[in-house]
Amino acid sequence: MTNSSSITQFLLLAFTDTRELQLLHFWLFLGIYLAALLGNGLIITTIACDHHLQTPMYFFLLNLSLLDLGSISTIVPKSMANSFKNTRAISYLGCASQIFLFFFLCTAEYFLLTIMAYDRYVAICKPLHYGTLLGSRACVHMAAAAWGAGFLYAVLHTANTFSIPLCQGNVLDQFFCEIPQILKLSCSHSYLREIWLLVFGACLFFACFVFIVVSYVQIFRAVLRIPSEQGRHKAFSTCLPHLAVLSLFLSTGMFAYLKPPSISSPSLDLVVSVLYSVVPPAVNPLIYSMRNQELKNALSKMMTGSISEAINSLFSSTQHS
Repeated sequence: MTNSSSITQFLLLAFTDTRELQLLHFWLFLGIYLAALLGNGLIITTIACDHHLQTPMYFFLLNLSLLDLGSISTIVPKSMANSFKNTRAISYLGCASQIFLFFFLCTAEYFLLTIMAYDRYVAICKPLHYGTLLGSRACVHMAAAAWGAGFLYAVLHTANTFSIPLCQGNVLDQFFCEIPQILKLSCSHSYLREIWLLVFGACLFFACFVFIVVSYVQIFRAVLRIPSEQGRHKAFSTCLPHLAVLSLFLSTGMFAYLKPPSISSPSLDLVVSVLYSVVPPAVNPLIYSMRNQELKNALSKMMTGSISEAINSLFSSTQHS
């Protein structure tokens, strides 16, 4: 039995005890992390630099890429370092920081995806009012509300979780710190106040889910009323990336937390946790760039310009020398 005041570090779940497989995990996560950095970084840079992409949809996409970069950077580098150093330890403060940042960024991302559903609803169902309902100031306020709500909610959860006495050791059955794993270490019945906070959060998340569903019901009804097939395809193609990202985010997260205990096992839990925490931030840029010709053109133009500038600079320096 240990008291939370005496805990200085937690022990995370290792993917494997075999040294060769630990190094394989390191290189695999490094590849995924670099792909996420490259994909999200390119989207952020392209949207920020191309004035043709200064629209509400791309403004929210830029925010989504920032959140994805933050969430994957919160857990993957530490997991890579632990595998490389052959250790499982994370400090008490590091664990609390990881829980706060991951919860904050994922919550803000869900709120932002809800706002992006509203953006698609206004664009397709109320196109004449798009500039009025989604002006630059309104977009900034909505994005700030998503970030702010995620921050406040994460502060509440993190402070409440780490104020609970921990009496069941310091070993976590997860490769990163998360609230359910900390609650498993709590003393009997002392975790109930955190449960109520989670219930409130579940109600809030369900309300957002209902809003998204209602928005897309209206969108599909409006799309089906478009007379031309080309118009229907164009309208639906603007929603498809958001639907794909939202489905990946919700399906992996819901399966991780709501799957029946009868099918739960350490190896399955580990795979599922990777699917909902690591895969979406790396895949989201690919989903958005594959179906978005405007974004692909801007990205191609930016990269071509950068390469041409680099060649000209190299050629000029060669001439001077």
